[in-house]
Amino acid sequence: MKTLICIGECMVELAETGPGRYARGFAGDTFNAAWYARRALPDDWQVGYASCIGEDAISEEMTAFIEGEGISTRMLRRVPGRTVGLYMISLAEGERSFAYWRGQSAARLLADDADWLEGVLSQADHVHVSGITLAILAPDARARFLDALGAARRQGLGVSFDTNVRPRLWESEAATRAAMTAAAGVSDIVLPSFDEEEALFGDADPAATIARYAGAGARTVVVKNGPSPMLGWDGGDPVEIPVAPVEAVVDTTAAGDSFAGAFLAARLTGADLGQAMAQAATVAGRVIGAPGALVR
Repeated sequence: MKTLICIGECMVELAETGPGRYARGFAGDTFNAAWYARRALPDDWQVGYASCIGEDAISEEMTAFIEGEGISTRMLRRVPGRTVGLYMISLAEGERSFAYWRGQSAARLLADDADWLEGVLSQADHVHVSGITLAILAPDARARFLDALGAARRQGLGVSFDTNVRPRLWESEAATRAAMTAAAGVSDIVLPSFDEEEALFGDADPAATIARYAGAGARTVVVKNGPSPMLGWDGGDPVEIPVAPVEAVVDTTAAGDSFAGAFLAARLTGADLGQAMAQAATVAGRVIGAPGALVR
């Protein structure tokens, strides 16, 4: 059995269901990707989630939820005195805004136990991380995390990186650019969104984004571009795939996460670049047409 492990932060989610009303759930970008990958991968693939959680009741409830979704929790590390983060989603015409409470989040200590992290990486055939995974770490911990990924990749581990830029989580734009470039250098697959890359790096077009991440060391780059065609590259000629229009955009939460999970599932089971991009775009289109991060 092969194993995909997604590493990052799963949080308590409060999603708006009406004026002054919220539903509680669990979500987070790399967890969402794991959830969608689990639904797309065959049974000979195991999907696991690696993070740090607390020893409190809500951490145990989160663990039970993850297990109930068919995702292994044996890579979770419990940290005394810590808990899990919380975020609240507000929507306006389908577009989301977030408020976060993550000061005591155990996931911020992902790189503090080198033996645990090495053990997680050693159990995987492929690991998926994101810009948020990096952003919640202190700079020295971020460097240790990337070093561990690079060492594991040199031993044959597959690595994918969803850039998922959240400026408020970073100490500076310079630190963000440096981390994105370093992460691409230890990744096989990079999944950026053009609007974020244009704002952060000043890229003129998706082709420039591909060239920059390929130059950093990535072997496959897929640039999402909202409703505009996607552009992908995996060493040959670029592949452009149109995006089918969505009749009504209800909630853009997890659009990129669902794309990542579906794309990885397709590539890990032998799909070519264009097929994987098209399949992932179909899943993401369905997700933004319904409320919430995890659309069944």
